[in-house]
Amino acid sequence: MTHTRSSFPMSRRSFLGATGLAAATAVGARLVGGEVAQAATSAAAAVTHPRKELHLVGTDGWVSMPADAPADPPFFPDALAPSPFNTYVFGFRDVSGMTASQVAAQRGHAQISAPMMAFDEEDDIYLTLTNLGLSQRPDLFDGHTLHWHGFVNAIPLFDGVPELSLAVPVGRDLTYFYRPHDAGTYMYHCHFEDVEHVQMGMTGMVFVRPKQNKLAVAGNPVGTKYAYNDGDGSTRYDREFAYMITELWSAAHYRDAHIQVNDWTDYDPSFWLLNGRAYPDTLAPTGDPRTSTGRLQYQPISSLVQCNEGERVLLRLSSLGYQNHAMTVDEIDLQIVAKDASLLKGRDGTTNYITTNTVDVGPGESRDVMFTAPAPGEYLLYDRKYSYLDNGGGPGYGGMMTKIVVHPAGQLAKQTNPNT
Repeated sequence: MTHTRSSFPMSRRSFLGATGLAAATAVGARLVGGEVAQAATSAAAAVTHPRKELHLVGTDGWVSMPADAPADPPFFPDALAPSPFNTYVFGFRDVSGMTASQVAAQRGHAQISAPMMAFDEEDDIYLTLTNLGLSQRPDLFDGHTLHWHGFVNAIPLFDGVPELSLAVPVGRDLTYFYRPHDAGTYMYHCHFEDVEHVQMGMTGMVFVRPKQNKLAVAGNPVGTKYAYNDGDGSTRYDREFAYMITELWSAAHYRDAHIQVNDWTDYDPSFWLLNGRAYPDTLAPTGDPRTSTGRLQYQPISSLVQCNEGERVLLRLSSLGYQNHAMTVDEIDLQIVAKDASLLKGRDGTTNYITTNTVDVGPGESRDVMFTAPAPGEYLLYDRKYSYLDNGGGPGYGGMMTKIVVHPAGQLAKQTNPNT
């Protein structure tokens, strides 16, 4: 590229304008980094906010779509993929507690979907993002960010939109600060070249637990789990299962690995995913990418629902795909209690919950859905768009489908973590 230097000298007015902008920028940076933090500290002197620290890395890696999906040469399976994988991705990993050398070793080992994160209302959250770069594409110097999708009134510096804040360059890190005030189901994703990075796998879910969990509500003891501060116990649940709804376009993932350009207006997904997996892989148990092995090592989050008869179950549905989806359960009444992290209750306390068996979820949207587990048996949770229930156009069932397995009352032990 030829760079042409302007022959016009900078005028006094231009100089003053530039220096004024620089001064304003410096003052703005001071306000964000200093006075805002000082204000938060002053407030903390009166109210204690528990401190939570996490460390994520952004990098690339390889995962596995169902091995029996038909070949679509040269896009799927990707010939560059190391065994037992077949698809190139970008993603995040949780490296909290790792040493510096252990963190660096995660380069090239991304997971999809990204780690699920859960916090309490009013926690002080310090979330560090390190950009490890792309092992398959060292020619790229892509930055990464964290954008908490749906977070109300985020400080611009920590909003993750690179045009308004900062992108984290390769080899550097940035610590984001959040103090969530509103319970609900949220998402996070990379906002740097977001059409590409979101499709490549840099998507995850965030849950904010309500203050009500620490109160006695509607005759329920302290420690009962709720989805929202409902005031009447109507969002009480025994078990929770979360679903990041996305699609995967094999051709785009192949082109990113092979230094080719994508035309995103040709978007044509090959696989439809729940938590980074397509059926029947959705039924495999939750794992840990640090210790697991096998083809699903970097797709660790299960979508299988297991519960006891009579239990209240919370389904958190979020979509960062580019298509509309209609998640359906036959023979079970679903109750939508919240949309986009907002409880469906009026100011006068009137509930506007919706009873249905199909829940529509559009791109960038979330739904909180509850049901009471019926008689023991197996029930299907699937996308009502039947063309999304295959893998790569092959025969048989695949795509966006999983099972709800109801056990006899009291058979399963108390749930300790989501999606287990």
